[in-house]
Amino acid sequence: MAFDYSGLWDVLKDKNMLREELRIKVGMSSATLAKLGKNEIVSMDVLGRICEVLKCDVGDIVSYVEEE
Repeated sequence: MAFDYSGLWDVLKDKNMLREELRIKVGMSSATLAKLGKNEIVSMDVLGRICEVLKCDVGDIVSYVEEE
């Protein structure tokens, strides 16, 4: 399984928000933020809180990429 969080970074750019600002507003650890940066798996709880803060849908911030 592979996930791509490039949509998250696009939404942050559109909202003129820094990654650190998102981390604080969501209440996630820097380790979780690092996982997002490396396209690693994070919990649905974290994704839900990100969507709540950014007022977006989970499909706006993450996509599934089929591994070859």
